[in-house]
Amino acid sequence: MYAKFGLFINGSWVPGSASADVISPVTEKAIGTVPLATASETRQAIDAAANALPKLRAMGGFGRAEALHKAADEMLRRSDEAARMISTETGKPIAQAGREWVLACDQFRWFAEEARRIYGRIVDSRVPGGRFEVSREAVGIVGAFTAWNFPAALPARKLAPALAAGCSVVLRPSSQTPGVAMVMVDCLRAAGLPDGAVNLVVGSTDNTYGPIMADSRVRKVSLTGSTRVGQQMIRDAAATVKKVSMELGGNAPLIIYDDADLQNALDLTVPTKFANCGQVCVTPDRIFVHDSLHDAFVEGFVERAAKIKLGDGLDADTGMGPLINARRLQEIEEIVAAATQAGATLAYGGKRPAQLNHGFFFEPTVLTNVTDNMKVFAEENFGPIAAITRFGSEDEALARANASDMGLSAYAFTRSPDRARRTVAALKSGMVGINSFALAAAEAPFGGTNHSGMGREGGIEGIDDYLDTKLAQLVF
Repeated sequence: MYAKFGLFINGSWVPGSASADVISPVTEKAIGTVPLATASETRQAIDAAANALPKLRAMGGFGRAEALHKAADEMLRRSDEAARMISTETGKPIAQAGREWVLACDQFRWFAEEARRIYGRIVDSRVPGGRFEVSREAVGIVGAFTAWNFPAALPARKLAPALAAGCSVVLRPSSQTPGVAMVMVDCLRAAGLPDGAVNLVVGSTDNTYGPIMADSRVRKVSLTGSTRVGQQMIRDAAATVKKVSMELGGNAPLIIYDDADLQNALDLTVPTKFANCGQVCVTPDRIFVHDSLHDAFVEGFVERAAKIKLGDGLDADTGMGPLINARRLQEIEEIVAAATQAGATLAYGGKRPAQLNHGFFFEPTVLTNVTDNMKVFAEENFGPIAAITRFGSEDEALARANASDMGLSAYAFTRSPDRARRTVAALKSGMVGINSFALAAAEAPFGGTNHSGMGREGGIEGIDDYLDTKLAQLVF
């Protein structure tokens, strides 16, 4: 499955010095063998990225824009291949995989145009005959680290703005889902970028992360991962004073106010909650429902959850695939057990499906009578668990929603524009959806606050972290 790819260093696919199996979450069997980089090979990738920097700069914004559009064209041509790769590696339904690949293509389209709009400015100087010129330049080599759950969207959010800015990149995708990043990098290879502009290594922390973080030539690192890993990266980046941006964990609140359109809220919330088997950082984890709608909301939620078909994501009828691995499955079982032991009510699901005797499947699960101090509510569960609780007043809902160190995303359903504006203003979150969960778009800045990270991916803000600002005073 990975034989035609490998590690990508200095414009070529190379086999790597070691290898490891990639396990299907559907069958629990190996779907292929992925090459693993040594520390020496990672350093070769950094060397190649250093050599590519002046060539990328020489292309100019318009040249880089043309290359990124060519890459997007190639990505669209290979959409079927990429969608099948995503679904095979993650288990997510093929329709979700296809949409993810399109979103990844959008990143390259958007930042191709942003490459043409890296503006400076002129500032009057108080020195006679002088003026200030403010320009923006590529920060340098970027180390990009991505998680497994969106193996196309996450690399695209880093590769596209970095290349648009004129930065070369060493990408380290998750070893659980490396294939689609390889397809993406191969599309960039076909686009005619300089050798070394994009490099890909897969492997252990010591052999990939270690050399990237230790090398002073790497001037920026970007991470999508857990808060724990992000905290360690900040500490490691301090040694060489690298710029850092990161999208970390979430624990998103969802408030269903008493004036919400109940059917619309259910129709949108259920598929969002169980997309990718709940393994989505921005998914609603803590669901607060007003007393007047609580029972009807739970009834409708259970009714819809019961209709979701579990199975192989490559089956077009599948509505939800498996968790990514056995460890995640065990953790979800433990979270549900702890919640019920603490007094939560299991309204639906809560176990491995009897009809599937292999794979890391877990039923869509609905818990009610959940309290704020239960682990399922207090921490990101990152699985197919809808944890529902009641509230009485707007102030109560907002206070409880904000009682978290996380601040990635938050949501509310209401018919009132005034209440919507109050809610957006009050919620401590980098992103807020009102009557919508559609936050991830190339044209919109994506990211969180507090323990959910720093920096933004997407939008006009997405290129900022890949640029340094230079001031020049000219006097004639």
